[in-house]
Amino acid sequence: MANDWKDRLGVVFSTNPDFQYTTAQAQEAETLPPQRQRLVVGIDRRNRGGKQVTLVSGFVGKADDLKELGRVLKTRLGVGGSAKDGEITIQGDFRDKVVELLQSLGYQAKRGN
Repeated sequence: MANDWKDRLGVVFSTNPDFQYTTAQAQEAETLPPQRQRLVVGIDRRNRGGKQVTLVSGFVGKADDLKELGRVLKTRLGVGGSAKDGEITIQGDFRDKVVELLQSLGYQAKRGN
């Protein structure tokens, strides 16, 4: 609660002494089982200094589950990457290997671009 004033920057002042400001908490979607996930594995070169990365998009679920899946993929491939904003980023062009790994884990994955 040390920086809660930043959440109230656009709020108009209230003269009511009993007023309590509440913030809306965004709820995360429940993680779908792997059989119902439709993941698309593609490649991206934009804004990365010419380097290629493999993007896994289409994940529906909690951020912790996304990070866990990203961790599994990174360790199995032996490369670096990140998992945030509903996408898993794997350094390098590993589209075919990622699709095979995801399908072996029970996900519905297809190769994109």
